[in-house]
Amino acid sequence: MKYEPLNFEIGELDGISSETVAEHLGLYQGYVKHVNLISDKISAFEMDLENNAYPIAEMQRRLGFEFGGMRNHEYYFSQLEGGPKELPDGTLKEKLMAEWGTIEGFIEKFTRLALTRGVGWAMLYHDPHTDQLVAAWVDEQHLGQLADLDIVLALDMWEHSYMLDYPPSKKKEYVAAFFANLNWEVVAGRLV
Repeated sequence: MKYEPLNFEIGELDGISSETVAEHLGLYQGYVKHVNLISDKISAFEMDLENNAYPIAEMQRRLGFEFGGMRNHEYYFSQLEGGPKELPDGTLKEKLMAEWGTIEGFIEKFTRLALTRGVGWAMLYHDPHTDQLVAAWVDEQHLGQLADLDIVLALDMWEHSYMLDYPPSKKKEYVAAFFANLNWEVVAGRLV
């Protein structure tokens, strides 16, 4: 199966430059390209499993990284389309308020999570088994993704997502810009 990069209609953002968005979208397209390339290589190498067991295993590891990068960015960019939009009344708002008291309380907690040292993602998940929201850090693109939980909100904290606009010492300002541009309707639509 071949994957095609999605097209995202992201207008001017407050605090995140169009140059950053363009570079970031190019990186996303690279993830899609590499998912396809690695998948093709694995198929070709499988023609001689005896001699290619090691390279296949290494490509499988890399596939997890590239695939995570592809999917995480699809969540990320879709949240910026058509935004900013306020958080509508409904399930997500109720759960955020129940867990963190206020939307601002959630954003404060999530911002602290996003400022985790290293490269990765701040994620808000929904656990369908307990019907609870879970905030967690994901290293790189794939290490620490919580199994069988649905992504509700994805915030890219790799330097490429903010370095053209903010130095690392100001990445908290990038997080604020992200929330200022967030289309909460898209995010809320993930939790029905």
